[in-house]
Amino acid sequence: MHIDKEIDTSGLNCPLPILKAKKALNEMSSGQVLKVIATDPGAWRDFEAFARQTGNDLVLQEKTETSFVFGLKRR
Repeated sequence: MHIDKEIDTSGLNCPLPILKAKKALNEMSSGQVLKVIATDPGAWRDFEAFARQTGNDLVLQEKTETSFVFGLKRR
């Protein structure tokens, strides 16, 4: 998968990972993909809800040993 922009929100708790993702997506063009790295366990649920509410596609959602990784495709 092609990633157009990546942000690392490790160490930040809700709602900061979502707010930073929203800001980054606003600077991107339709169809571009944003990769977000987070460590907040609540981010899993938060990014699912964020994608539903904003109409952006959650194209990547995975757990690694140390973090959660999300891919959001700009609507």
